[in-house]
Amino acid sequence: MPKLPNSARAWPSDSFAQTLKRELENLERGALPLDKAAPQGGHVDDSRITATILRVADGGNEVRADVGIFFDEIIAGCSCGDDAQSQSAYCEIQVRIDKATAEAAFALIPG
Repeated sequence: MPKLPNSARAWPSDSFAQTLKRELENLERGALPLDKAAPQGGHVDDSRITATILRVADGGNEVRADVGIFFDEIIAGCSCGDDAQSQSAYCEIQVRIDKATAEAAFALIPG
């Protein structure tokens, strides 16, 4: 399970949103459930994502944040010469951060 230690430490300061954004954008590839939000086949290029913090709430033992994620989806075989093409994509995920351990869980928000 990924950890977001800087975000856990920053809660509930004014720097929390910026810290969470930075940590999400620097997670190792494949950590976010972006494949479930790729309508053209599930091939995701998550090497350059952009996170936007939409809402944050204190959930007792955890911090909950709804986050918009911009990423690129790879669409295989749709252009000349059967080369892959990328297309901009967007989804919203809920991030839950355990305050004690900094472990993070991610879930796609249906939309």
